[in-house]
Amino acid sequence: MKLIGADILIQCLKEQDVDTVFGYPGGCVLDIYDAIYRDGSLRHILTAHEQGAAHAADGYARASGKTGVCIATSGPGATNLVTGIATAYMDSVPLVAITGNVTVSNLGRDSFQEVDIAGITMPITKHNYIVKDVKKLAATIREAFYIANAGRKGPVLIDIPKNIQTETCDFEVQKPSAYTPKPVSSDALAAVAQALQSAKRPLILAGGGCIGANASKNLFAFADKIQAPVCATLMGLGAFPASDAKFLGLIGMHGTDAAAKAFRRADTVIACGMRFSDRVAGDRVKFHEGKTIVQFDIDAAEIDKNVQTDLSVMADLNEIFKALLPLLAQADNKEWLKEVSAYKDYENSHFDASLPAYKILTALQKHTNAKTRIATDVGQHQMWTAQYYRFKTPRTFITSGGLGTMGFGMGAAIGACIGSGQKTVLVTGDGSFHMNLNELCSAVSQNLPLVILVMNNNTLGMVRQWQTLFYGKRYSQTTLNRKTDYLKLAEAFGAKGFLLDSPDKAEDVFKKAFQESGPVLIDCRIGTDDKVLPMIAPGKSFDAIITKI
Repeated sequence: MKLIGADILIQCLKEQDVDTVFGYPGGCVLDIYDAIYRDGSLRHILTAHEQGAAHAADGYARASGKTGVCIATSGPGATNLVTGIATAYMDSVPLVAITGNVTVSNLGRDSFQEVDIAGITMPITKHNYIVKDVKKLAATIREAFYIANAGRKGPVLIDIPKNIQTETCDFEVQKPSAYTPKPVSSDALAAVAQALQSAKRPLILAGGGCIGANASKNLFAFADKIQAPVCATLMGLGAFPASDAKFLGLIGMHGTDAAAKAFRRADTVIACGMRFSDRVAGDRVKFHEGKTIVQFDIDAAEIDKNVQTDLSVMADLNEIFKALLPLLAQADNKEWLKEVSAYKDYENSHFDASLPAYKILTALQKHTNAKTRIATDVGQHQMWTAQYYRFKTPRTFITSGGLGTMGFGMGAAIGACIGSGQKTVLVTGDGSFHMNLNELCSAVSQNLPLVILVMNNNTLGMVRQWQTLFYGKRYSQTTLNRKTDYLKLAEAFGAKGFLLDSPDKAEDVFKKAFQESGPVLIDCRIGTDDKVLPMIAPGKSFDAIITKI
């Protein structure tokens, strides 16, 4: 059958099992939006800003495991997607961004709202395209979805000039191409199996790749087989149940004291789907000292990039675990597990349970379940959530780990809520929330069951914390002094607002908030100088941990 380019796009999206898209219309995507209208089968979520659309598509992908899709017009519409695309790229999230552009004949002529979005996004996408022939449009869209999900997942951009949207060509429906993981090297597996059998104090570091590969069940079986405690990176939280006795919590700059102690004592470290970022590895030379480092990753570029490994396997994590488990005898590391359990007991016995953030987040946990999606922005509230909320299920922690994008939360929470189909919580700070609070109108328009906790301390808390520790308490431009009335703001947008002016009232406020069916905003008052502890000094090893100020 013959179709115009815009209709080909819609049919290809449906081929790829896309049922929801996020976007904002404009002159160079009018034909695409007309096709969406005429087709009528896609759910389109209109956001308040294109950046919100990109973050929403990202949150949708993280929460659902499907590919997120966002649409924007040319010029400023396209450039407004850039931060969201970069966020997805850094965290390996499958996303397809579709932009319109001026006609092919007007490209390169500084036409109205023209920009080279393919050139701009080249460093932050797995691949991108400018479609200049309508006959290549369907194949390009199919390839884009395949690339977004093949190997290490990530964003792909398709730029479709206006004339390509209206030109006609033949189209036939096709089934999506299935991704087949590469076989695992038997020699590499044999060497790893031998090293693991001789390990006395093994430690597993679970990264975001465990979630991206849907490898949590096999990760659990692997930890049980080698009898190893498990730590998680920020992106790996939820990959291993926090309720399990072997779980030691977050590792890295703001990780638990138990995780840091276990790392210092471990003789073999197995990194699963993680990239040894500076926030995890710190001093990368000392990180390796006295240990056998084993790395499992699907991306060859990550092997030995940040930390030199002794052994590595490059393949899909699920395939690695499936092939490795039969090669391993059941380990018996009772003394090692007893030792790390003592670390946890010591940490728990010395923990200050009066911290406002701890009280708020533990009260929150009582009103959620193991599958509730918890989104965050970036800052102290993000680290408190990672430290205190007990994630038990994959795809429940929606946060910007690599790029660290303030303003990510509102859009991501909207996407996660739609992607999961259930009540979702956003934990944000007053600094981050102000960046994209306009998306509250999108949540209200969709009547989403979204609970927003604004940790209101009237400061850019994480930056202030660094200024306290390393800059002689010179608080340059981190005190906000904003007069925002969050309850009136919620009401103005059409949401319900609650004041939580004392952490001791959290239980009562949450009980009321969670009874609401639509968006709710809670103004959570906390102290200006509340800190995220412990903390490893920037660039230092796990020996340089700060526990008190």
